[in-house]
Amino acid sequence: MQSGSVTTPFGRRPMTLALIRGQLETAGAKQGRSVDKWKIYRDACDARTILGLRDRALAVLNALLTFYPETELSDDENLVVFPSNAQLTARANGIAGTTLRENLALLVDAGLIHRNDSPNGKRYARKGRDGAIETAYGFSLAPLLARAEELALMAQDVAEERRRLKILKERISLRRRDIRKLISAAMEEGASGDWGMVEGHYIAAAGRLSKVKSGEELSGCAEELDLLHEEVINLLELQLISEKTVTIDGEHRQHIQNSKTKSSYELEPRSENEQGEPAVPHNEPKRETPQVFPLGLVLRACPEMSAYGQGGKIENWRDMRTAAVVVRSMLGVSPSAYEEACEALGAENAAVAIACILERAGHINSAGGYLRDLTARARRGEFSIGPMLMALLRLNGSVQQKTG
Repeated sequence: MQSGSVTTPFGRRPMTLALIRGQLETAGAKQGRSVDKWKIYRDACDARTILGLRDRALAVLNALLTFYPETELSDDENLVVFPSNAQLTARANGIAGTTLRENLALLVDAGLIHRNDSPNGKRYARKGRDGAIETAYGFSLAPLLARAEELALMAQDVAEERRRLKILKERISLRRRDIRKLISAAMEEGASGDWGMVEGHYIAAAGRLSKVKSGEELSGCAEELDLLHEEVINLLELQLISEKTVTIDGEHRQHIQNSKTKSSYELEPRSENEQGEPAVPHNEPKRETPQVFPLGLVLRACPEMSAYGQGGKIENWRDMRTAAVVVRSMLGVSPSAYEEACEALGAENAAVAIACILERAGHINSAGGYLRDLTARARRGEFSIGPMLMALLRLNGSVQQKTG
């Protein structure tokens, strides 16, 4: 195969180590292969973002492939095509000469074709006595054959990323619909809670979607909407549990009154000892298990907490709880205040509250008093960790963007 040796470009075109490397890799590719040229072309089209190619460059590559007479590229055949610029322009939808040269250079830089220039820079072929081509000068398609498997894998990766983004966008659409309708229902039916603030968080999160430029940023927006959705559900659960508790208490009191009316004799104490016995309280409604947010999300919102973990890192919730005890002491929060927070919020969420307080320590006069206030509000159903985490997540995200 003629591409087995390193050749340099004609005229002022420079030779680079990247071009040498590409030619050597092509020459060293395994022999005896043949691949459908149009399959390779489709894979290159799918992988164009990875290769850094634009549509015009792919149109030029398509035109070059039409000058190769066979359907399959085979290393047993001559893989150099030698059309003139006029012929290429005609088959590339009338592309301008300057644009043609630019895109040929892009294809060379991307490693999809090699230049095999003649001594005078012209493109032509020399045939032997039997009419077969002995030597050809132009563009070698050998790199396409050598990179066929690599291009196929690139195309597969792009397709998988496209599928992942599609699923992510569907998830975001569902979250936006759910959050919007849940907030509307809560406002219209007068559910307790600061729904104006929740709606403000939603509008801000939805507004950031229009500025997303990468899959990673889109994934971050999806996580933020997931967090907000969980917070909305949590607030509504607290509302419904509160209503249920009031209903149960009312029914219980009504039951006692009805029992007294029906048989006051049965409620008479039978001895003086019984008169002094305390009344047995009715069962209180079972408290729901507090929601625990993903540890990775917490550490993104509260990055300073990691420094207090063992070895300067936090890998699990046990590390988080241990670090919280250290930070609690450092912030001057009393053991009793922390224990009450654990009872009201749960051990994990109490640790998260300490991490949030650490993150905003410069703006809080008394960490212990602040934690007690959060605990009291949580017991009244007026506080949950979600909004605090979201605020810090947005704050730290904006700080990183400014410093970046």
